[in-house]
Amino acid sequence: QVQLVESGGGLVQAGGSLRLSCAASGKLVSVNTMGWYRQAPGKQRELVAGITVGGATNYAGSVKGRFTISRDNAKNTVYLQMNSLKPEDTAVYYCNYQDLFTLENYWGQGTQVTVSS
Repeated sequence: QVQLVESGGGLVQAGGSLRLSCAASGKLVSVNTMGWYRQAPGKQRELVAGITVGGATNYAGSVKGRFTISRDNAKNTVYLQMNSLKPEDTAVYYCNYQDLFTLENYWGQGTQVTVSS
């Protein structure tokens, strides 16, 4: 099992910034990806950004140029720096860890991000 603990959500005005963190522990493997998903009320969960152990990243088109994902492999931690936040970024943000040997996915408990206009 893998446990994910998120932190850093909150309330911010449009144009502001927030940084999310997610620390992984438990049965970790060397080949994995970590990422952030979000789910707004009434909408499906969607990928925000992902990053491999080697540092390769991918982003949703709606956040490119505003959000930056990074990770510290020594700390098994992934970060999401969110700048120029918009009201439409309001959602519960979930950390994700995928074991690339088994393709099993693990999820954090979610952290609320609210952007006021």
